[in-house]
Amino acid sequence: MNQPEQQQVFDEWIGRHRGLLFKVVRAHAFNPQDRDDLFQEIAAQVWLSIPNFRSEAAVTTWLYRVALHCAMAWARREKRHRAGRQSLDEQQPALLETRMGRDRRIDWLYDQIAQLDEIDRALTLLLLDGFSYQEMAATLGLSQSNVGVKIHRIKNYLTERSRETDRHEL
Repeated sequence: MNQPEQQQVFDEWIGRHRGLLFKVVRAHAFNPQDRDDLFQEIAAQVWLSIPNFRSEAAVTTWLYRVALHCAMAWARREKRHRAGRQSLDEQQPALLETRMGRDRRIDWLYDQIAQLDEIDRALTLLLLDGFSYQEMAATLGLSQSNVGVKIHRIKNYLTERSRETDRHEL
């Protein structure tokens, strides 16, 4: 196969099956930069593998196989590459928390808090800091009974999310 023929096949396959490739990329890379890198790596592997295509399988099956093998190899390399290193995104100014020695349960809790609406998030943080209902009500301009109801609902929500997480981890 000459290079113009290979380029034509490559352009056609990438154009027609881009969605399939993006599904594989999204399942293995979790930020935009990694997705771009992995997609380019898969595209390069497809290019290099075109001469080896023997039409024994459907193009989609073959592309999926190439993409999966490439993505899994990429994920293993990235894991080794990142072991013991922090990305620039993870570098924190001195006033922010350090990443060392963090408890995954606390990380989970803050992930859940981040999903709450603004008022519920504020109430949760105030509760965690030991403020009374009266202080929370005064701080946020709510009635004490409203604070109590909201906190009761937040606790129920977090308890349920915790149970769901526990079930999924078993």
